[in-house]
Amino acid sequence: MKLSVVIPAYNEEGSIQETLTSLYAALSAAEVDHEIVVVNDNSKDKTLEILQELQKEIPTLVCFTNPGPNGFGYAIRYGLDRFTGECVGVMMSDLSDDPADLIAFYRLMVRENLDCVFGSRFMKGSAVYDYPKHKLVINRIANWLIKVLIGIKYNDFTNAFKMYRSHTIEGLKPFLSAHFNLTIELPLKAIIRGYSFGILPNSWRNRKAGESNLKIKEMGSRYLFILLYILIEKYLSRNDYLKNKSR
Repeated sequence: MKLSVVIPAYNEEGSIQETLTSLYAALSAAEVDHEIVVVNDNSKDKTLEILQELQKEIPTLVCFTNPGPNGFGYAIRYGLDRFTGECVGVMMSDLSDDPADLIAFYRLMVRENLDCVFGSRFMKGSAVYDYPKHKLVINRIANWLIKVLIGIKYNDFTNAFKMYRSHTIEGLKPFLSAHFNLTIELPLKAIIRGYSFGILPNSWRNRKAGESNLKIKEMGSRYLFILLYILIEKYLSRNDYLKNKSR
């Protein structure tokens, strides 16, 4: 089964080369048939130039530039419309995600024929390094709230590091999120629409270079919008969007 890895990139000249070379090395060593799909989200630095050079070294690297509208969610959506694998993982471009975890997700998906695999940074076997304390507090409160409202024990909805079958992605469209709220839209839709999923611990490491594009003050209302939409679908849609729903 071919794995696609979608990676959004905005002003990541300090991280993108190490991220892609380490990812390619890990996937090749594990003999995973794959493509690495990087979406340059109209970077203002040398990200695009670095990607063009890396294509000469990494044969599985496919690069796109999102012409706009721009934003984290839009960049991922651009990649999700263009990947060619039977399954797709979403990773960050800043070295925060471990390629070894991606391979573990892939193997679990294949072994158990799952529709989705979700990572958790806050369960036994996980590891978190240098998470800013104020963001950590907000993260745990937000995930607790989502967990209670949706009624599922999973505790890391806001973690972007997840994997989906291609048919699952099609079943979750159309996407609504333009920014980081896409990280909760995808798994929440998958869960309430009846797609199967597994959960594995994953590690997370704070970026070594560049600046995070996540602005918590700007994202609060956007996360709330998606959460309210999901609750409306869950309780009022009469299961119209369930996987394999028959008329």
